[in-house]
Amino acid sequence: MKTIFTLLVLFLFAVTVKSQTRPNLSGTVTDDKRQAIAGASVYLLNTNYHTNADKNGKFVFSNLDAGTYTLHISAVGYAAKNQEVKIGGGKQTVDISLKDAANQLDEVTVTAQKYEEDAQRVPISISTLTAKQIRDYRLWDLKDLTAIAPNLNSAGPGDNRTVSGIRGIVTTSYDPAVATYVDGVNQYGLDTYIPQLLDVERIEVLRGPQGTLYGRNATGGVINIITKQPSNTLSGFAGLDFGNYGQQRYTLGLRAPLIKDRLFLGVAGVYSGFNGFYTNTFNNTHFDKQHFFLGNYYLKFLATSKLALTLNVKNYNNRNNGAFPLAGSPADALANPFKVDQDATTRMIDNTFQSSLAVSYAGRDFNFTSQSSYQVNNRYYTTPIDGDFSPIDGISIINNYGGDWNKVKTGIQEFRFTSPASLTSALKWTAGAYGFYHYAPNRQGTHFGADAAAGGSPMTDFTSINTNTDRNLGVAVYGQATYTISPEFDITAGLRYDHEHKKESILGEFQPDGQAAIVTRSDTSSKANFNAFSPKLSVAYHLSANNNLYASYSRGFRAGGITELGSDPSQPPLYTFKPEYSNNYEIGSKNNFLDNKLRVNITAFYTRVTNAQVPTLVLPDAITITKNAGKLSSKGAELELSATPVKGLALDYNFGYTHARYTSLSIGSNGQIVDLKGNHQIYTPDITSMLAAQYSYDLGGPQKVKLVARGEWRYLGDQYFDLANQIKQKAYSKFNARLGVDTKNFSLFFWESNIANKKYMDYAYDFGASHLGNPRTYGVSLSTSF
Repeated sequence: MKTIFTLLVLFLFAVTVKSQTRPNLSGTVTDDKRQAIAGASVYLLNTNYHTNADKNGKFVFSNLDAGTYTLHISAVGYAAKNQEVKIGGGKQTVDISLKDAANQLDEVTVTAQKYEEDAQRVPISISTLTAKQIRDYRLWDLKDLTAIAPNLNSAGPGDNRTVSGIRGIVTTSYDPAVATYVDGVNQYGLDTYIPQLLDVERIEVLRGPQGTLYGRNATGGVINIITKQPSNTLSGFAGLDFGNYGQQRYTLGLRAPLIKDRLFLGVAGVYSGFNGFYTNTFNNTHFDKQHFFLGNYYLKFLATSKLALTLNVKNYNNRNNGAFPLAGSPADALANPFKVDQDATTRMIDNTFQSSLAVSYAGRDFNFTSQSSYQVNNRYYTTPIDGDFSPIDGISIINNYGGDWNKVKTGIQEFRFTSPASLTSALKWTAGAYGFYHYAPNRQGTHFGADAAAGGSPMTDFTSINTNTDRNLGVAVYGQATYTISPEFDITAGLRYDHEHKKESILGEFQPDGQAAIVTRSDTSSKANFNAFSPKLSVAYHLSANNNLYASYSRGFRAGGITELGSDPSQPPLYTFKPEYSNNYEIGSKNNFLDNKLRVNITAFYTRVTNAQVPTLVLPDAITITKNAGKLSSKGAELELSATPVKGLALDYNFGYTHARYTSLSIGSNGQIVDLKGNHQIYTPDITSMLAAQYSYDLGGPQKVKLVARGEWRYLGDQYFDLANQIKQKAYSKFNARLGVDTKNFSLFFWESNIANKKYMDYAYDFGASHLGNPRTYGVSLSTSF
């Protein structure tokens, strides 16, 4: 017994000595005049080590594993910087100098490959927006990203859902072509995702298929949104925005340590409302008056320096009194802008709740992340909504059948292992497993009123009720590795396998007004299984620390499925359509020049889509029937340029060209098959171009007062809204401006968007119903932070 006790004491002593001899890293953060930068954020990438410099600019990290790390240092008013540090035994120090943001561009860190790294070294076409750029562009909604990233176009019919496309790979159904992630959580579909932006740290737009690491529905790319997390520093913000059309927006947030170095809280919220752009001439009222609230809540527990648990909850509640402000045709929309004539008016209730628990372990041999999430969306109209977009009592849509219906639920679990931050090996790797379950019970009625004959119905005063219940589950395993052949060359290879099981149940009913429903199609169901392999291969050549070349191949897929029940007998339900695949080849060059005052990134790409999923909108149900009907070829080029040519002047220019054509396309029209080979892809401008110029004049002082003037020019080329290419929006330009004063803790800005009040179609259905882009808006924004 004594021997065992002695051995135990010796073991504990050895462990203690080992832990005491683990190296520490300390340092000082200063400006280029050697003045301390108090409060600077210092973070060891791919670890849980994060701190803020004290009043003397000093920081310290204790008990690190020996190895090579990357420090990311940032502070308000200074250009963010990445610095590599090698840590051995004992204590080590590092001095870090930050330059004024007016003189240098930020060095941006991204998580595009599921671990943090310098964006300029990632062999992927990726656009990044920092928190400052998000504020400068005044980005409030995902739809506002159009053209800011090359070849990215986002639009919507007015119901607060965004349809996005990148490089001609577009969302045409409830399965997106561009996947959206918020704080690591996949926004499963158009129902469950949150389009509003709040307290965002950065946005990453990955262009091209990302199937290997992100899986399903990333055929066009990924939009990755990361919000700000709490830390040891007490901080907060508040903002007021007022504009024409009754625009009001209030934001408030607080981040605080509840227990220093252990427990942290983050709370942020935004309320927004406006009177609407449209007038309903049927009753002379504001048609699309609406408001919403979005809340984001964090609770982070740092159990040890290696283990962290983060609970995140988001709730989005939207109320819209005119969800589909559509004119009957493009000609009507442009001749009578922002006017509708609809007899059936209603209120859309749209409630989304999301919760996630992330467990992050940063070890000596590997890093581990577990991400568990749950999403639920309930979206319905309180009374029937107009289905014929006219003043007649023709067709209206009913979907308010109680809380058990039209309530979509999704659960997602991902486990991921990556190589540790301190890794000194030439091999860097990622491996993981992913699973989800999705349940969507949808019940919708199409009511035919007294004037239904004008809509082609031989009967009046009845409702056709279609019930479609979707159950979907899937699992995936994936792996990716990067091997550094030499300091100049590295190669990346990856592979993912996905398996999905879908089950669709349908029920058709006929209900005369005032009578009980009669079953017209008994409860029937269908099952389908889908499998997909998503490989990736890239080669990178680093000419220098500031010049990088790469060539890559990547594959993505959009999930297959089973068609729903609609009123059109020529479109039978329970028809299985296959996954859509995109194969992308690209070469790119990423470059920093003039001591990081100029950044130039160039990409050329070629994408082939097979089993293209082509949608057919079934009216009046507003149900989309999807079929595999063709092949698509898309090719083009992209340019991203950022510069600070003189102190205070920032220039950003993004250009994208896409040539997207169907190499084969056969669709049904009026009972016949129509060959549309050679036609343009829909919702795809052939050119996207964005130029932003901002000048800041420094007045100095303790508050670092600056006068700021900003101008933006956005250009979108020709685009089509129907596969027959009969509905076209010609190329157009928009101009935005912003003028105000910015200080360390306060800002006041006057802004104006679409200054020339350009009238253009933002979205149109293939049957002609059209929605205009926003008219000229202007307002004032006041914000404070500490």
